[in-house]
Amino acid sequence: MGKLLRKPKVAIVLVVFLVVFIIGLAGGALGDKFGGGFLGSPLPHLQLAAEKVTAEPQFPGFTVTNTMIATWVAIAVLGILTFFATRRMTEVPRGLQNLFEAVIEYFIHLAETIAGHERARTFLPLVLTIFLFIVTANWLGVLPGFGTIGRVETADQIIHHAEEKAEKDGEAANLATIELHVFDGDGGVAVQSFGSVGETITAEEYEHDGIEEGKRAGILVPFLRSANTDVNTTLAIALIAMVMVHWWGLRTLGAFNHLGKYFSFKRGAIWFMVGILEAIGEVARIISFTFRLFGNIFAGEVLLAAMAFLLPLIGIVPFLGLELFVGLIQAFIFSMLTLVFAASATASHGAEGH
Repeated sequence: MGKLLRKPKVAIVLVVFLVVFIIGLAGGALGDKFGGGFLGSPLPHLQLAAEKVTAEPQFPGFTVTNTMIATWVAIAVLGILTFFATRRMTEVPRGLQNLFEAVIEYFIHLAETIAGHERARTFLPLVLTIFLFIVTANWLGVLPGFGTIGRVETADQIIHHAEEKAEKDGEAANLATIELHVFDGDGGVAVQSFGSVGETITAEEYEHDGIEEGKRAGILVPFLRSANTDVNTTLAIALIAMVMVHWWGLRTLGAFNHLGKYFSFKRGAIWFMVGILEAIGEVARIISFTFRLFGNIFAGEVLLAAMAFLLPLIGIVPFLGLELFVGLIQAFIFSMLTLVFAASATASHGAEGH
């Protein structure tokens, strides 16, 4: 204690940390049980599939989802940043131009180290595009507004879907297990606001007691959700990466030499089976690509939602930093594996040994 008093700055930081921790504890779901909960919001409805931003399709057979909008936003952000980084380029870079040039030079050096000077220039556009898109989409996903602003799927719709599903399964719907959030107003847009952690009812309570005037019950369907929490997005990136890897292999080695890595008939049964295993490995790479990125980003979203529910402020801040780091690392891993696979696909059997 005496040492702390001799270092007032450290003591102030500890006091501030303690105060914020107590406020966060009192303002979250744990504090709500004792009359607090003034900062928390209900645990959001989480599902693997991307949600539709409107109840009805915008076009016949086609509905826009929240991860689709997040993808468009990430593309737009990259386009805007690129415009401002390149509109007034100078010999001595500064600002955004300096940042972009540093990233490009770093990836050029990595690509030349892994694939050689000539092939590096071929692979770099795709590798760098994958990195920039993934890291932008991942970092946008932690911004306020993602997962907290959207439309409300009404209680009547939710109960109707639950009863339909239960009837199909040959059993009665258990409405007591369906939790609904309570929102203010009756407009088309809702916000998961601070201090609403205790504003929930079950579908059974809604059926029996209804809802007070000026309120509505349902589940928030957010307009924005991190693009890479949708397995369709990560699968699309993985397919593009692997299609280009094999295109480069075919163009560099020729169809006969490239396909000979997977279908070898002249070197005996053992080499034929090795080739089949190599082909299976290519499919496994697509699956690995897809679910590594999807799993890490979706798990991060669930973790942030849980911490915001239990311990706002002090509980969520460290995990925000962790998610920024994970988002960067996952983008780097995806782009580097694409580069390594491309370098391997364009090397002959003898060169691969080197």
